Amino acid sequence: MLQHLRMEDYALMDCLDVEFHAGFGVLTGETGSGKSIVVDAVNLLLGEKASAELIRAGAERARIVGTFSAAAEAASAGGRFPRSWKQITALLLDGGIEAEEGGDLILQRDLLAEGRSRVFINNQPATVSLLKKLAPHLAEVHGQNEQQQLLQAGEQLAALDRFARLEDPAIAVAERFACWKQLRSKFDELVQQKQEWQRELDLWRFQHGEIEQAGIVAGEDQRLEQEKRLLAHADRIQARLAASYDLLYDAPQAAAASLASAERQLEELASFDESLLRLAETLAAARASVEDTALAVRDRLSRLEASPGRLEEVQARLAQLDRLQRKYGRTLEDVLAFGKQLQSRIAETEASEATTQALEQQVRDAATDYHRGASKLSQARARAAKELQRAVEKELAALAMPGTVFEAALTVSAEEAAWRSSGIDRVEFLLCPNPGEPLRPLARIASGGEISRIMLALETVTSTRPSAVFAEHTLVFDEVDAGIGGRAAEMVGRKLRQLGETRQVLCVTHLPQIASFAHDHFRVEKREQDGRTVTRVERLNTAGRREELARMLSGSQITPAVLQHAAQLLKTNAG
Repeated sequence: MLQHLRMEDYALMDCLDVEFHAGFGVLTGETGSGKSIVVDAVNLLLGEKASAELIRAGAERARIVGTFSAAAEAASAGGRFPRSWKQITALLLDGGIEAEEGGDLILQRDLLAEGRSRVFINNQPATVSLLKKLAPHLAEVHGQNEQQQLLQAGEQLAALDRFARLEDPAIAVAERFACWKQLRSKFDELVQQKQEWQRELDLWRFQHGEIEQAGIVAGEDQRLEQEKRLLAHADRIQARLAASYDLLYDAPQAAAASLASAERQLEELASFDESLLRLAETLAAARASVEDTALAVRDRLSRLEASPGRLEEVQARLAQLDRLQRKYGRTLEDVLAFGKQLQSRIAETEASEATTQALEQQVRDAATDYHRGASKLSQARARAAKELQRAVEKELAALAMPGTVFEAALTVSAEEAAWRSSGIDRVEFLLCPNPGEPLRPLARIASGGEISRIMLALETVTSTRPSAVFAEHTLVFDEVDAGIGGRAAEMVGRKLRQLGETRQVLCVTHLPQIASFAHDHFRVEKREQDGRTVTRVERLNTAGRREELARMLSGSQITPAVLQHAAQLLKTNAG
């Protein structure tokens, strides 16, 4: 429910606060006083296009702030929180806005002089697109010169579902559609992937076989490179090792023999100087180390073979490994990893047939489930369409549209290509306001006033259904009384008050017959203040309502008789 509306530097309003209440409220005033500007402000909060021309002259920006209260709405509905507030909370969370279910919702729209606008929801930055998503759950504005939601096919189907109380079955069908769509998308993706894999399968098998047959061992290339260097310089290495062995041990003047001779000399002198014995021991240790080194050199020399055949084998193996690395990876570890990846792809492709068949069966089951639910929903809609036709025509007759023929034309298509989350039906509201003329789409022939009255008729028949519950968004009618008067105006007023018993209804009107039925009455007027014209909105008490109705009845000449007539209207219609 729209509880509070604040307008700053907007059109002729400098700073204006309006408190709204549950029930049926009207805004009245002289032509040009700014009644429709209030409606336009609500539209801005619902995401309509903004214009810098609406900024009050001399101001840098205009600001509209609206507070929608779930608590106030629930209080008007006997404590029941409307289901739409759960959807509102979900939309806010999806949009990155912190929200508490059941809490107030504060929408703010700033219009800037350069033509841009800023949006805030619960004092957090937001987008116009989020406002538009929230709009159907908050309020619906029906004006003379704007595109109406009722003209859209999706909204017409939703109106039929609301009338027939088919919202829950429709939600169930939408969930089944989403399940089928998801499975179908997954199946199509798998089939496409399988086709791509099949085209690559022979190549994968060849590549995997090439890697597997190579018998690669991690680090093999490094070991072979070392062996290649040894084999390539085997003669030089042998000569140097032999020379080293001779110098260390085998030659007459080898290091080991020289150390042994020096050791004996020191040992002979130790009888004269015992300290020389320690030096002899040091030489003995050095000689042992040299002999160990000489033995190691001899052992390495014995194992070294100058084999041209082995060198060719090593070079060929390294060339093979290099080719594999150029094709499949920078290192042998990369090549081995690629081989495992190929093996996995081959296994998945070979096993995908069973997976595809299982998923295909799931798609068929989901399609059957969806079609069964959608067909059942379609049958219920077909029955409801006939009831809606009779009910709306009856209401339209009472709303100054006698003889109007209304039809909710259903088109059913069971073809899979026509399936949608809303079911297998399309609905189009057809209208013939003039007897003898053919039925035509509502969007093509209805005037603004007729659309407002058709919506009023739809909302009336919906809210008076036996299973009706508290409606979940505010209805705003801008000049629903266009082209009517007298008895028809009285019926329109009665219908609006009837709607106001279960929901919030706001209406801009010029007719006292309609205004007299309101639960709340607001007067909009222009005044001069500090040399400038400003618009003011005042909630009227009983006396104020009587005077305003008298003005609407007779214009500027308000006589006691007119005041008495106005008082009688209030007593009769407002209770």
